[in-house]
Order: sequence, then C-alpha cells, then structure tokens
Amino acid sequence: MQFRFGSMSIRVNMPDRATLMAEVGRRLASRQGFALATINLDHLVKLHRDPAFRTAYATQDLVVADGNPIVWLSRLARRPVSLVPGSDLVLPLARLAADGDTPVALLGSTPDALDAAARHLIAAVPGLRIACRLSPPMGFDPAGPQADALLAQVAASGAGLCFLALGAPRQEILAARGRSLAPGVGFASVGAGLDFLAGQQVRAPAWVRAIAMEWAWRMLSSPRRLVPRYAACAAILPGEVARALALRHGN
Repeated sequence: MQFRFGSMSIRVNMPDRATLMAEVGRRLASRQGFALATINLDHLVKLHRDPAFRTAYATQDLVVADGNPIVWLSRLARRPVSLVPGSDLVLPLARLAADGDTPVALLGSTPDALDAAARHLIAAVPGLRIACRLSPPMGFDPAGPQADALLAQVAASGAGLCFLALGAPRQEILAARGRSLAPGVGFASVGAGLDFLAGQQVRAPAWVRAIAMEWAWRMLSSPRRLVPRYAACAAILPGEVARALALRHGN
C-alpha cells in the first residue's frame, strides 16, 4: 500500500508484524541500523502539510500500518496490510533485542516516565539491557545541534535499538537524522508506547481496541487536544478513499 504526496510516494513495506519482526531481527543481528515508522491518518495529515516531515518519512526503512483507517484503505486499494500499532511493538521489539543481547536506549517523554518504563521492560523482558535513558527538554529541535548530541550519546552507549517517544513529526525527523549520525542503531518511533508502559497514559481497554474505537476513547480522554486532530483526519478521508480506488483500478 502506498500514499502519494506530489512526486513523492510512501509505501507500507512491512505488511504484517511477522514480516517486520523477521526484518528487525535480521538487522539487529548484523548491527544494521534502521528507522521504523508507524503510519496513521494523523501522519497523513502532517505529510500533506509539512515538507520536512515528508523528507524525514522518505528515509524511513520500515513502515507499518498503525491505525485501522490505513488498513481499510489498503483493502480498498486491493493492497492489503495488517494492523501493527506502534504501541504494541515495544515489548516484542525489546524481546528481540534481549534475545540477541542488543542493548536498548529510551529517548523521549520525561525522566520519570523513562525510569518507570525501564523498570517495566526489565521486569517483563528477562536479560534486557537498558543502555541509556535520554529525555530532551521542552522545545527540543530534532533537526538541531542538541539532536546531534543526543544521537551521539545513543551511539556511544552501545545501544543497537532506540525507542523514540517524542510524537510525530519530531520522532521521525530524529530517526531520519539518526540514520546518518548513528547508522548502527535501529530507531523505532513508538509515540506514547513508553508512557503506556510507565503508566503515565492509560490505553483503551482491549475490547475497545478490538472494535476499532480506540480513537474515540482517546478523544474523550483529551478532547481539547484531539478533537481538532481527528477533525483534520476526517477531512482528508474522502481524498484518500478516492486515491485508494484509483490505485485499485491501476491508476
């Protein structure tokens, strides 16, 4: 499944979790870095509006479908992919890292949240090594010199996998920068994934996620912040449906 933005296209190239885990395992074993992005409707909105985000996304090595609308669009286009939420990837990726004795870095959120997430990960994943925990200050610029310093710390720590919990577009921009400044590190953009583990944010219950209503749960929990975001997502849906239908018919 691919999405076009002018002359640029972005493709969901990891169609399911099994394919993703096999590729990440191969890259971790060979110390081959990567950037992993989890595309959703909010990302599509930002990709249409933000050239810097598009440039960063174009460097992402692995892209999965994080959101049921992306899955539905892929089916409409007859290029089906499976749902692979970024928040659900933290523990499986940590287990892969532990199995290969690959140290992990945590970058983003707050110091307290990273400490709590690290405790949860160590308890849940025997043998996991946390190489470093880095929490950028407010106003952090993922394309500035402070980003370079953080990436140098990640590389110097010996981490082979780094979870980025900065939110879009900052985490994807930082991951793109990391591909050149720390080429042996795999950067996984997981949004609120670490905050969920830390208990800083409460995720929707499993039954809500099962009926594809997690968006409503989140919106009701933070309406001032999320109502405008989801309104923008709804506004682009007709155009994305039209593009999916064109893709279905080979246009």
